[in-house]
Amino acid sequence: MIDLRLLRDNPDVVRASQTARGDDPALVDVALDADARRRSSLADFESLRAEQKALGKQVAKAQGEEKHQLLTRTKQLAEEVKSRQADAHAAEKELDELLYQIPNVVEGAPPGGEDDYVVLKTVGEPRDFESEGFEPRDHLALGEALGAIDTARGAKVSGARFYFLTGVGARLELALLNAAVDQAVAEGFTPMITPTLVKPDTMRGTGFLGKHAEEVYHLERDDMYLVGTSEVALAGYHADEILDLSDGPLRYAGWSACYRREAGAAGRDTRGIIRVHQFHKVEMFGYCRPEDAEAEHQRYLAWEEAMLAKAGLPYRVIDTAAGDLGTSAARKFDCEAWLPTQQRYLELTSTSNCTTFQARRLNVRERTADGTTRTVATLNGTLATTRWIVAILENHQQADGSVRVPEGLRPYLGGLEVLEPVA
Repeated sequence: MIDLRLLRDNPDVVRASQTARGDDPALVDVALDADARRRSSLADFESLRAEQKALGKQVAKAQGEEKHQLLTRTKQLAEEVKSRQADAHAAEKELDELLYQIPNVVEGAPPGGEDDYVVLKTVGEPRDFESEGFEPRDHLALGEALGAIDTARGAKVSGARFYFLTGVGARLELALLNAAVDQAVAEGFTPMITPTLVKPDTMRGTGFLGKHAEEVYHLERDDMYLVGTSEVALAGYHADEILDLSDGPLRYAGWSACYRREAGAAGRDTRGIIRVHQFHKVEMFGYCRPEDAEAEHQRYLAWEEAMLAKAGLPYRVIDTAAGDLGTSAARKFDCEAWLPTQQRYLELTSTSNCTTFQARRLNVRERTADGTTRTVATLNGTLATTRWIVAILENHQQADGSVRVPEGLRPYLGGLEVLEPVA
């Protein structure tokens, strides 16, 4: 949740963030009112509790009618204390629910919605297939010819938006993910194979419920959630702990299967494996000091760009607009690769600075040099995922339907240089 002190001391900052996101700024005032009522209830409770303790000492010394009167007042006070305590608890619960509805405060992101992003840079030139004398095929046509993608049997077994990666398709995904893990380890990340089922407190703590609940698979019988990213498990990894960040950020690279319902996405990217219900991903996740988060965010972006270079893909980097940020992100950069057959850029990676938002919900702190504790910052970023296969096949295809393997991935495919169509 957002910092309550920020809400009290700088409510205009939070209102401006709400406006930039397209959310209701009036929620700030509702939360402030709840906070004022909570503090008033607590003050009443503490005052009555102090009087109750003082009377208790007087009762012990009193006798006769005085003692009877004091006992009568003590009984009345007990009921009042109980009532004020209930009022304080109710006000605190109301405040918590309101604070959970306010997303993270935007830091530097452009205002607006999904189409109001800012292009920060473009790297590489899209191929001119017309000058090469052939019409590019889309990733599914290429994948089927290579014996790499089978969506028909995926649908037969599991339904729409499922698939099999077969032969070189399976090997290509493993090559991508292993290259991502190797790069992460070289940069000081600890590789992790993470749980894909998490408890409600963990899912809620990372900000994936609320407005985004429809995108998440919920197993009602077990009251567990399937994750859409290993960010969720890694954010909960240090819940209720005090970390030592004296040697720098803690960095983890989580490899996991990921599941998304894609609610409300009917009709968009339904062909092939662009928008699917299950995929694999290597996700960077880290904990750092709040004052280091902005610089760490830039490092995450640079590591994502290094992976895109290994895949040999033309891409652009966008600064995501506030209204398109997730609940937990204060700022997010996306890397989008060029998709020749659709003549558009397709998101392959995103990296978010979540500042102290997730860690405050999950109670992750660090001990400072003076011995006190404070909330840490968290960050996340994608290094590789199944969707990359789409861009690799389309950008590296040849006229005969074969696909050249990017040089950066060849060591992970036994030196294989070209993927050839099957008979």
